[in-house]
Amino acid sequence: MTMSLTLANLDALSARVAVPSYCREDLSAGIVHFGIGNFHRAHQAVYLDALLNLGGDRDWGLIGAGVTAYDGAMRDRLKGQDWLTTVVEQDIGRSAARVTGAMIGFLDPQDRASIVATLADPAIRVVSLTITEGGYFLHPASGAFDPEHPAIVADGCSPDDPRTVFGFIVAGLKRRRAAGLVPFTVLSCDNIPGNGHVTQAAVAGLARLSDPELADWVAADVAFPNSMVDRITPATGPREIEHCRATFGIADASPVYCEEFRQWVLEDHFTAGRPALEKVGVTFVPDVAPYELMKIRILNGGHAAIAYPGELLDIPFVHEAMEDPEIGPFLARLEREEIIPSVPPVPDTDLDAYFSLVQRRFLNPKVADTIPRLARDGSDRQPKFIIPVIADRLRAGGSIAGLALVSALWCRHCFGTTDSGRQVPPNDTAWDALQARAGAAKDDPLAWISMADIYGDLATSERFAKAFADSLGSLWDIGTRATLARYVSGEA
Repeated sequence: MTMSLTLANLDALSARVAVPSYCREDLSAGIVHFGIGNFHRAHQAVYLDALLNLGGDRDWGLIGAGVTAYDGAMRDRLKGQDWLTTVVEQDIGRSAARVTGAMIGFLDPQDRASIVATLADPAIRVVSLTITEGGYFLHPASGAFDPEHPAIVADGCSPDDPRTVFGFIVAGLKRRRAAGLVPFTVLSCDNIPGNGHVTQAAVAGLARLSDPELADWVAADVAFPNSMVDRITPATGPREIEHCRATFGIADASPVYCEEFRQWVLEDHFTAGRPALEKVGVTFVPDVAPYELMKIRILNGGHAAIAYPGELLDIPFVHEAMEDPEIGPFLARLEREEIIPSVPPVPDTDLDAYFSLVQRRFLNPKVADTIPRLARDGSDRQPKFIIPVIADRLRAGGSIAGLALVSALWCRHCFGTTDSGRQVPPNDTAWDALQARAGAAKDDPLAWISMADIYGDLATSERFAKAFADSLGSLWDIGTRATLARYVSGEA
């Protein structure tokens, strides 16, 4: 029998899946989180739920918040199930479900005054974010915070009626400063290098547009710890909803499916206290940068490397791409010869063993992560995950054949057809411009790598330009599979 996911049904559901051992009525809010998507519910919310299950930290419940239509739709879905979520962890040999209950409310995105008032409440000591890499208003060329973005300009002109996440944070901090309250910690949980620094630049930069003294206070007194977060979490669709219903007997409007592995490395820098997350596996360190660079280059760079050959060969799932006789070996050689050598030592970590773990995670068929998900937003992801590695390898005089091939595969993908002739659906906010560039690059490879907002000055490197042109020419002349095989064999 299928049961609705509600607080009233938790006792009955406990016979089927793990449920919270704490009483939700005992929780009070200490965290507001912007961006209640799948990754947050599979990661931060799971850690909080595990901590609450240990019996303490009852004042660290979580309230959701957001500013987009997506946030409103998610709020509507979760409201009917008392803010509970079914999290299904899947490994090759097992599937296990748990219901998490750390979220105790979700602010209405339309009620802006209520959001600001909640942020000003002294009980709220952490404001965390999962708003995706594209949500930080970064200038496409410099990668720095863009104070001239229209949404930021609008919030700067109307600081008491914010519309962006950062506008709300600034408004909340302004009220707390005026009231003489300790500022909350602002904690980014997004997959961005130096995410704490990036968030600080956005908050202080927006504050400076209307109140320079507030901006100085933000820069001096507000904590923005950097963090590294990791858990593969695909999107939820009808398949997951039906599996949750059929396998566990739970009618959840938005269950989360994820891998069993999770990791959170966090700088221990908080202005008003924090939950004792070290009790449930969070690693607190003085400097997260080495862990972050390892993950961004080896794992995220690996995802970026297999996305486009997977698409060009019409492979739908990540584990199938890893099983492919060309793509799996392509990734292995690329990582071991070009990516891993670009990663500095990480405390207590064997980088080769870390990559072996990444390979096993990518091969997990239960997660059913998709190649189209990895291929989205290349214009945002390639400059973060691949192009800095190319620049480092060029400075070090190292090989770049595989990395140049990654760029060529992305270019060939953006032409808009696969090797079989299938049309590629637009998957980037800059799709039209990218498609035009990819078309021009078929005859003039420099047309692609001369995109300064993405490649910087790499087009001036003769070595990179030649390697890219050779790879792109091979993709057009002999196709993706033969080009990958040539690289793997050492011919490239």
